[in-house]
Amino acid sequence: MTNMERTTCLVVGGGPAGMVLGLLMARAGIEVTVLEKHKDFLRDFRGDTVHTSTQNLIDELGLGPRFAQVPHRRIETMRMQFDEGAITVADMRRLPGAHPYIALVPQWDFLDVLADAAAEEPTFTLRRNAEVIDVVRDGDRVVGVRYRDRVAGTEHEIRATLTVACDGRGSAVRAAAGLAPRSFGVPMDVWWFRLSRRDGDPVGGVGRISTGQMCVMIDRGDYWQCAYLIRKGSDGELRAAGIEELRRRFAALLPWMADRMAELESFDQVSLLDVQLNRLRRWDLDGLLLIGDAAHAMSPVGGVGINLAVADAVAAARILAPALRSGGIVPRSLLHRVQRRRLLPTAIIQGVQRAAHKGLFGQIMRDEPTQLPHTATAAGMADAVIPDAPLESLPLPLRLLQRFPVLQGLPARLVSIGPLPEHAPEWARRPATPART
Repeated sequence: MTNMERTTCLVVGGGPAGMVLGLLMARAGIEVTVLEKHKDFLRDFRGDTVHTSTQNLIDELGLGPRFAQVPHRRIETMRMQFDEGAITVADMRRLPGAHPYIALVPQWDFLDVLADAAAEEPTFTLRRNAEVIDVVRDGDRVVGVRYRDRVAGTEHEIRATLTVACDGRGSAVRAAAGLAPRSFGVPMDVWWFRLSRRDGDPVGGVGRISTGQMCVMIDRGDYWQCAYLIRKGSDGELRAAGIEELRRRFAALLPWMADRMAELESFDQVSLLDVQLNRLRRWDLDGLLLIGDAAHAMSPVGGVGINLAVADAVAAARILAPALRSGGIVPRSLLHRVQRRRLLPTAIIQGVQRAAHKGLFGQIMRDEPTQLPHTATAAGMADAVIPDAPLESLPLPLRLLQRFPVLQGLPARLVSIGPLPEHAPEWARRPATPART
């Protein structure tokens, strides 16, 4: 038997976009329920980059002191290491404001900050272990969803004036609603795994590019979250070669990690991230809005997906909250205003990512990995002592960034602030307060 519930705004997905939207709607006095599929926020696939625009939003919401209490690292410059040496591609220190850096924060901690703040609002409900299995329709209008309690195994129906899908690139709501995004080709997938971090390792993040291979490592304090790029669709073939081949490749790319590669005992420790880049032509149906990766899956290039999704949520709350407060059906024309507001920045970022896929990343994935010698130690790989790459070895755009460092502020602004940053509505702002103890 299906149990029936009711709310005003139903948010599917407890990621950054869903939790920000839930918090903002609750601060508008709107009854809002967030459905989160899992029992908690602990997942390695969660991205960790909280960019300048999102940190500014956190301050506007009065959550700056709480966010500051979460252990985090800072990226002030973005450097990439090639075989010939290293280059700086973006300098966040040239950005204006209180946060001229990218914060590396475990996303589960960030989500806990948002969830705790939202829980202080009387109209907010977070329902965990709630897996959406279908949408509920009244004629052509979406009026809610059916979900399964993953603990009890019971099915529930929750109806809402407005349903917002924030459930990511594999959106169950999008599939149930019969929507299919337009996909743009990508040349790579990503293997995702952990390796221990030691004193003397670089701080913040590491990017390494060589012929035929690339990796990015995220500093999580006591361990590295490692992303190793592989050719699109090659997961099965490469796994068949055995874990030793991955150990060999990674140790050759980053010799200072060689003595800890034995920590990778099997491919059970290696997860596949299916990289997608796509966009819905229309982000809404009657009664339904899709935002974030559910509307436009982003490539990991630049790590901007979280911040773009959060901006979608802020725009959606600002545009839709007044209508939800007044009661009645939210017209589809109003839902479409969210897409009109957010389409240009989305298209710009995806355009940059598509260019990167066709250029740098496409070339990396087309080439066969070279055999690299093990020539460096951990102490010899700190950012401060990696020699700069010779200018003549670089493509023209990268040469210009090195010759005129002021230009490094442009990619920093594109990545960390974005083309159209969103700000909290006045009704959602609060004085800065510490977390409750």
